Amino acid sequence: VVGISCTDDGAQAQLAPRFHYDPTWPDPLPNLWKLGGVTGLAVDRNDNVWVYNRPNDALPVERRAEPGTDIAVCCVRPPSMIHIDKGGNVIGSFDAPQGHGMAVDDEGFVYLGQDTVRKYDPETGQIVAEVAKTPEKEPDGEAAIAAFREMYPPETPMIVGGLEEIRIVEEDNEMYVADNYLGGRVLVFDLDTFEFKRGWGAYGKPLAEISTDDADHEYTPNGPMAPDFVGHLTLNVSNDGLVYAADRRGTRIHVPTKEGDFLAEFVLAPAPGGGGSPGGVAFSPDPGQQFLYISDRMNNKIWFLNREDGQVVGEVGHMGENGGQFFGLHMIAVDSRGNIYTGEVDSFRVQRFVPADSPRGELLQQLADMP
Repeated sequence: VVGISCTDDGAQAQLAPRFHYDPTWPDPLPNLWKLGGVTGLAVDRNDNVWVYNRPNDALPVERRAEPGTDIAVCCVRPPSMIHIDKGGNVIGSFDAPQGHGMAVDDEGFVYLGQDTVRKYDPETGQIVAEVAKTPEKEPDGEAAIAAFREMYPPETPMIVGGLEEIRIVEEDNEMYVADNYLGGRVLVFDLDTFEFKRGWGAYGKPLAEISTDDADHEYTPNGPMAPDFVGHLTLNVSNDGLVYAADRRGTRIHVPTKEGDFLAEFVLAPAPGGGGSPGGVAFSPDPGQQFLYISDRMNNKIWFLNREDGQVVGEVGHMGENGGQFFGLHMIAVDSRGNIYTGEVDSFRVQRFVPADSPRGELLQQLADMP
């Protein structure tokens, strides 16, 4: 059973959510599948979970049941997309190119971040539509990079750098994308036509004002924040219309409106080292979404922040490979009942954490208390 270690005063700590690791979810994967690193995680409208993984992460020793190998009892590479229900059973799957970031709309269509955003029919695994992207990626070499950035300036209204995150806002019929070009750009597209609508950079600056100088995208440990996003930008959109953009390598979360008007900056664990602290962004399931749930790959924990002021009120997890611990905590999602789902990119697994005050949470606590 895993609880939280609160980092603020007692009054605030009592507000923090508490969770227990649920060892009953998911069931073992069927068909001798061995999961790869988890690069996308989404909960659909039925509270079932989609897991986007990298099958090619599996080492030779992990796929000895594949044809042409040693033909051992286990295992084989799985499909990249696996659909798991609330009970932990696999209820569907399809194969698609590996990538990063995903979302599911209310009709069940799956959106995957590859070199752009591609919309898939979950029944057939066929591509339905895709967002426009540049025909080439940024090359290596100082002169080549300068020429590329002149050809594709920061305001380029298409995917340039590749994808980190996708979020869908059904009520606005819009899709928010974190493109990783120039440290990260927030781009918004029409959900029906996939046409570009608007975008912005750090501190809500217009796309055209994003610097092409790498020095403006550098992180200074415990120092002043960079004027532009540093790298590995993810995001989520709250019910009240705020965008939470987590600049992992910049150790911060920016909070603008849906139009990009900058409101606040939350700095999280800005000590030096690693690849930065704030990764995936999720919300508590209460109507006001009081808390932010932030996955942290470097420190291997989930941070709980007051959404109003960004103050850390609790945390759960630490480095390790036992149940309830994390090794490469990468993705996070929350269902309507408040269960947290996590995906790891180094330990190759998904886990579930249930609210301590839920019936399952209370039962897990009783089991933990048994001699």
